[in-house]
Order: sequence, then C-alpha cells, then structure tokens
Amino acid sequence: MNKERNIGFQPVRPAGFQPAASFSRMKVFSGENLCWAHRLKAYVLARVLLFAAIATTFIAADWKIAEPGWRYEFPRDHHAHREFKTEWWYFTGNLFDADGHRFGYELTFFRHGIQRAADRDPNASRFIVDDLKFAHFAITDVGGQQFRFEQKTSRGAFGEAGFDDRQRLAWIDNWSLTSKSDGIFELTASGAAGAIHLDLRPAKPAVVHGENGVSVKGTGGASASHYYSIPRLETTGSLTVNGKTCALRGESWFDHEWSSSQLAKGQVGWDWFCLQWEDGAELMLYRMRLENGQRDSSSSGTWIAPDGTATHLRATDFQATPIASWKSKATAAEYPIGWRIVLPAQGLDFTIKAALEDQELKLGPITYWEGAIDANGRRDGKEIKARGYLELTGYAGQFGATLRAGR
Repeated sequence: MNKERNIGFQPVRPAGFQPAASFSRMKVFSGENLCWAHRLKAYVLARVLLFAAIATTFIAADWKIAEPGWRYEFPRDHHAHREFKTEWWYFTGNLFDADGHRFGYELTFFRHGIQRAADRDPNASRFIVDDLKFAHFAITDVGGQQFRFEQKTSRGAFGEAGFDDRQRLAWIDNWSLTSKSDGIFELTASGAAGAIHLDLRPAKPAVVHGENGVSVKGTGGASASHYYSIPRLETTGSLTVNGKTCALRGESWFDHEWSSSQLAKGQVGWDWFCLQWEDGAELMLYRMRLENGQRDSSSSGTWIAPDGTATHLRATDFQATPIASWKSKATAAEYPIGWRIVLPAQGLDFTIKAALEDQELKLGPITYWEGAIDANGRRDGKEIKARGYLELTGYAGQFGATLRAGR
C-alpha cells in the first residue's frame, strides 16, 4: 500500500521569529485528510500567485522574451536571469544505498519576477517584492512504497531566500543550491519530508535544447524559453527518511530554464521525460498538450549520444503514446504514468513504467505528478534500459491558466 506524507505550506521566517501557537499545526498533515491547514495553505499560495499576476499584468510586455541567438556561457548561465519573468533550477535523481535500496528525489527552486531588474531600486524597502521564491522537495522511497513532498515560498525580505549570493545560486531557508569552484553542485534540504545533502559532479557537459538557443513551446514567438540541461551528474551524499540516515550513490539530472511565457493559447500542460540510458546516452522529451488532448506541433526533445553529441528532435521525430494510467484518490486526476515511445531515426522503441504510482504533488493551486521511472526496450534490436523522471502537468485543475496569468 502506498503511503504518502504531504507536508504543507511553510512560510520562511527570519531568525528569532516566534510564531503564534495557532500556526503550529500547519507543519505536517496527511495528503488523504485535507484538514484546515491544507485549505489555508492553498488559499495563501493562491493569493500570492494572484498578486503576482496582477502586479505583472501591466508590465508583462516589458519583460524580455526568449529569442534566437542567445549565447550560452557557463558558469554565467547557471545564475539568475532577472530580465526574464520566470525561471527554475530543477534537480532529480535516482540514488541507491549500500544494500541496493532505491530512492528518487526532486529539488526545484523557482523564481517569479515581480519587478524587472532594470526597475529595481537598491535603496527601496526590503518589503518591496522583486521576486517571489518557491521551492519543491520530494523523496520517493521505492522499496518502502512511500512518497513525501514539501514546499516553501518566501519573499526573501530578510535574506532568508534569494538568488546569487556568491556561490549560492538559490536558497530558501535551509534548502539551497550551491555551485562550487570545482564545478560540483551541492544540494541541501531538510524538513518533515526528510533530508538530503548531495554533491553532484557533471559527467557530461551542458546540453542546450531547441534550435539557435531557443526552446519553442508554442506558436506566436513569445511561448519559448532558454533551456539547457546537464543530463548526467555523478551523485554522492546522504539521505534521511523516517529518522534513518544512509549514504547514497547514483545519478542526477539538472535542468535550468528561463522565459517570460511558457504556455500558449489552447495549451493546458505538458508531459516531460528525462532518461539516462545504461549505455551512456540520454533523452529529453517534452510533449506540449492541447485542450483536446492532442500534442502541440511545438513538442520537441533532445537525443544525447554517449559521446555527448546532441541531436534536436522535432515533434515528427518521435511518437509518445500513453499505455497505462493512475487515478489519484485525493484529486481525482488521472495521470498517464505508462508510455510507449518510439524514435525511428535512433532505432529506439521502449516503454516507461513508474517506479511508484502515487508521486503526485498537491501544492495548493498547482498540482502535478513528478516521479521516478524505469524504461525498457530495444535500440537497433538490442535490449536497452534506463532510469529517469517523468513530469505530468495540467491533469489536475487549471494549471495552464495559472502559468499564463499576467503574461
């Protein structure tokens, strides 16, 4: 039986702040018993997003949009791009302890711009919001059939959250992403969901997705992003879950994406795949989904050969067909967690299966499925296997409307 712990909205407070006793029950609650704390969390976060949408509606046209010709430079582009409205740093991985027990993790930091970098006053009050900061943290215990998730959100008025503090790329309270001088990334997060402390060493260089520096997400030009991945990072560190700490080793995937618009008119969400094959190749696919359930012609991906050579994939270069689904008891959303995917030019035909069915993150106004997966199939007639992550958005509520607000 799948067991889940849903750790709710956690406002980040400056050191020394003592919350009222009435807030003590907000910290942990069950995803199956939607108590008053869950409703309060949803209300607060919805209000924050609504405020962000209203505040940006009148200046959205002034935000920079992703256009062809962007010249990527590293480590510069690991940092924040405040001239764009939306940005995220996304890490997932499949890790194993000494006994072979498997754990998946997600740690993602989000930036949602309220004021453009050019409009910000360095002498303004600390309570003036330039960016909203969000972060999602999840642990999948495959053997224990448990999925835990947690989120934090902050204005960062007291320095408890922010971006680009020397080596720290992003942080909220004790959740942080650090880029060390030797090229290693350090991830730390601790909460009721569990804890991780990981070092990630790139095994391959960064790969830019799309064409001419732009990853197109829809028609019209504005629905695009600048998007790159480090598709394989050797990962070591520790994980704590259920009060038990263990050393882990495995592989992670890093995405960094920034834009001022994601979903186009008529789009409701996306199905996103990242896979690390045993032969050293990787695959990223995203399938933009329309209101009628069909895929948008802007869907695309990237095939990365073992030697690091990247090949851009257009929508006509792959077929992705759902073959199994799971229905959430909590939200009634039905997610396609099993797939058959074919890439004719690569001679690749494989199926995807979720490592655990229930990997749904119920986070107030935004609910999505994000979890560890396995892939099995054939490439040029030879058996091939992979592990990775699958993200499914827009199956529970108005995800598309939320992302398009104010853009």
